Amino acid sequence: MLRYTLKTGVATAVLLSLAPAAFSQELVIGLRAGPDSIDPHWSTLGSQAEALRHIYDTLVDVDETLQLKPGLAESWEAVDDTTWDFKLREGVTFHDGTPFTAEDAKYSIDRIPEVTGPMSMTLYTKYVDSVEVIDDYTLRVKTKGIAPALPNDFTRLFVVPSETGEGVGNEEFNAGDAAIGTGPYKFVSWEPKGDLVLERFEDHWRGETPWERVVRKEIPDDAARVAALRSGQVDLINYVPATDYLSMQNNPDIETFISDSVYILNVQPSVKDEEPQPIRVNGEEVEGNPLQDLRVRKALDLAINRDVLVNVVLEGLGTPANQLMPEGFFGYTDQLGAKEYDIEQARALLAEAGYPDGFEVDFTCTNNRVPGDAVVCEALAQMWSRLGLTVNAQALNGTVFFPAAANEEYTMAMSAWGTLTGEAAYTYGAMIHSKDPEKGFGNFNRTGYSNPEFDEVFVRGTQTLDADERRKLYEEASFIAMEDRALIPTVILQSVWAAEADTLSFTPRVDQETRAYEITPAGN
Repeated sequence: MLRYTLKTGVATAVLLSLAPAAFSQELVIGLRAGPDSIDPHWSTLGSQAEALRHIYDTLVDVDETLQLKPGLAESWEAVDDTTWDFKLREGVTFHDGTPFTAEDAKYSIDRIPEVTGPMSMTLYTKYVDSVEVIDDYTLRVKTKGIAPALPNDFTRLFVVPSETGEGVGNEEFNAGDAAIGTGPYKFVSWEPKGDLVLERFEDHWRGETPWERVVRKEIPDDAARVAALRSGQVDLINYVPATDYLSMQNNPDIETFISDSVYILNVQPSVKDEEPQPIRVNGEEVEGNPLQDLRVRKALDLAINRDVLVNVVLEGLGTPANQLMPEGFFGYTDQLGAKEYDIEQARALLAEAGYPDGFEVDFTCTNNRVPGDAVVCEALAQMWSRLGLTVNAQALNGTVFFPAAANEEYTMAMSAWGTLTGEAAYTYGAMIHSKDPEKGFGNFNRTGYSNPEFDEVFVRGTQTLDADERRKLYEEASFIAMEDRALIPTVILQSVWAAEADTLSFTPRVDQETRAYEITPAGN
């Protein structure tokens, strides 16, 4: 259903006789979620980054398996324990024709702490102490101690022109006035929760993409997104629901693309002295917070039947998770076996903790972050009901869930997290380490969890350039956090895309991103 149009108006009969080069192509993609702002430093959400990397480039890029590759930086090296030099790509221009230089990269790093979005991007600049421009194409970054993961963090460092200036925010970016990058597409228009329209940037340093025009349509409802593909309104959709995947496989008119992902649905139990939402027994608020008791957290964990979540709830589109990263990632530990399902042991632990008849707890999840989040949320509530708990499950749109989560308003929550850098520092430093704004750790620690033993081991890992030693320390930290049930991982998700058969060539990515410039017409 790919749309072809001539740059000059002529009859359809003439169109068919012309060579493909005479056509310009439009690619329309139906997506479960789009950006919340066109400011690339506004939010860390994956759907935000996926959309905006069409307009802006990052210093470092990753391939479909999250292996580092050059972006606006052609190379990088650790000059000493606390200094990194990035050699920048020459001959790159912004969409307005301004040359890209190291000043723009420095400005973009310095700007991130100044942007007060709902999910701070300082997660990616936490190791940065200072930035120095050596020359137009050499950027020197001084770090707060040893920072071996700095290039990994810079895979989310989107670059905007230094001329953007102070005080420029959402209004200017969303209107398009400040939406100037070096990316493969130029901003045309954006309607919040609607269409992001882009046009090809002819002078992009990677060369021209196949698509002259790209429309990214936000269609959060799964059924509506599938219907849009079947009716020919869009060329490709992401996050095909499990209920439609099987029928699509048997449909010769539709082609599906499936991939493992880095995203894991994690239960986040608040362990604060005073839980944000009260926990009750027989209608009365309990004294203290039951979730502070490791026996209670273990009981919650043991009551989760991950095989049922994968094979029944997700209809096979996932794998059980036993820690916060998939196997093979830097810092994944083999010391943790497969998660056990044992409802009787779970009941015994709950009784031992003083709650033989369970308790009532609120449980809040996303319903549009990743495939299956809402149905897994409901399934977990049912599993915990077998434990004797009364679980008030509520699945919310991300626009509601994430600001409240950032304000730590939930006693028990669940959302997806992906280790997008491929190594433990990204995930464990953000979600498990004690909150430490000065060091940039605990940015996404919403539970109040704090374990000095974990912090000490983890920080030692961040402070060594010896890869083998760093891996060993990260594995130890992973083991500590998971034994402590700091968070409770449930399932690693798989993702499915779908398109009209034989129209597109597309290699799925483990970060679930749908990058238009990596998609080509079939046969190209």
